Amino acid sequence: MKKHLNTLFVTTQGAYLAKDGETVAVRIDGETKLRVPVHTLESVVCFGNVGCSPFLLGFCGERNVTISFLTEYGRFLARVVGPVSGNVLLRREQYRKADDETFSAEISCAFITGKIVNCRSVLRRAIRDHKEKLDADALESASNHLTASLNALQGNLNLEQVRGVEGDAAHVYFEVFDHLLTHKKTDFFFHQRSRRPPLDRMNCLLSFLYTLLMHDIRSALECTGLDPAVGFLHRDRPGRPGLALDMMEEFRPLADRLALSMVNLGQLQGKDFTLSETNAVRMKDTPRKNLLVAWQTRKQDVIEHPFLKKKMPVGLLFHTQALLLARFFRGDLDGYPPMIWR
Repeated sequence: MKKHLNTLFVTTQGAYLAKDGETVAVRIDGETKLRVPVHTLESVVCFGNVGCSPFLLGFCGERNVTISFLTEYGRFLARVVGPVSGNVLLRREQYRKADDETFSAEISCAFITGKIVNCRSVLRRAIRDHKEKLDADALESASNHLTASLNALQGNLNLEQVRGVEGDAAHVYFEVFDHLLTHKKTDFFFHQRSRRPPLDRMNCLLSFLYTLLMHDIRSALECTGLDPAVGFLHRDRPGRPGLALDMMEEFRPLADRLALSMVNLGQLQGKDFTLSETNAVRMKDTPRKNLLVAWQTRKQDVIEHPFLKKKMPVGLLFHTQALLLARFFRGDLDGYPPMIWR
């Protein structure tokens, strides 16, 4: 099993990354500010105007350390990876199964089951911990609706029907999401999901966390030998990591819970965001760095995997689920067990 390593996030504009022996050196204005041994890293994420030497790119490729480039505000641009790992027979099996609509519907049901169960857990946890502060009746009603959605997934559904159940469940979940926000409601509110660009602070926060989540899941799939571009719920489209988006569904509530915690505990303020001329909301540099630290800290929390019954860091769950998915493709498991949060 893959060792849980760290991600190096570089957000300082004008920084330059170079190879220095067996380390990644971060240089600013010609001065080395940080050296990180490459064996402690699984990936490097560069935000905005951050450069890398060709020698470092090759070095990281040889050591299976992925380097990703994002805009300053978190939009994905490109990534540099080493040679494709894993068994070619596994990828061929993935491709064959992706062409089978019955199988695609079956595995999509598993992904969406995990998502809906975990979304329902977010609502139930809020009712349990903050019942006096929230509209408990609205949250309870939404929770019951999600239970009905889970029951609907038990039927013999085709792919379009699975998408319909997922879309309805997502609408119900986000319809009550604003009730989960209890701190500074004038600054942090949620009316509806908005992307490209996010139009309020909460959507900005969620979009940024989903970007980080996507990076980690895509890396886990690549390390396992699966092709992140060939999905089942999310069908092939140029430039879209379909399988990574599929697996991301069951992990979205992880990002949701972190976003809610940071807002409700006052760790983010309204002044931490700016509004551009196009009405896009963006996070300032310092709070973005704090959010990256919070994400890394969350990944270090240890929980018990519900299927394997083993304790592991949250950050290792992405790799564990990718391995379980590969075992399912090979026929070693009767079904794919989605990650269910307690």
